[in-house]
Amino acid sequence: MSDLDPYNHVNNGSQCNYFDMGRSRYFEHVFQTKIDWLTFKYVLVHVDLDFRHPVLFHDPIVCESRVTEMGNSSFKMEQCLKDAETGEVKTLCHAVVVYFDREANKAERIPDEEREMLINESKKMANGYGLWQLKLNGKSKFL
Repeated sequence: MSDLDPYNHVNNGSQCNYFDMGRSRYFEHVFQTKIDWLTFKYVLVHVDLDFRHPVLFHDPIVCESRVTEMGNSSFKMEQCLKDAETGEVKTLCHAVVVYFDREANKAERIPDEEREMLINESKKMANGYGLWQLKLNGKSKFL
């Protein structure tokens, strides 16, 4: 698979990778630690994408991420790829992430401490502090 199609649009699969990177950085920000993928217990179980405008090769793109709804063993996330200069939303992503016991092969309740971290970050965003943003050609930051 190529990163670009014949029209110089960033491939849909590559955009999925951008959202994966955005989620990963978001988790590192919220949990204040580097993710060890061999032990990390959160797994993506659903994703849907809405391609609103093409992402072109040289577009200055950022990925913004936030948790929108919290359940017992899962939460919903909303992410978007945006033009960093114009603010135009290029692609929207809705995802469901589950806290998962790999050995038992089933979902588990999100630990209270981690739930509180996710909720606190969501409250910051609800109070107008912004979104977690990953610059795809630079550094991550909280807006």
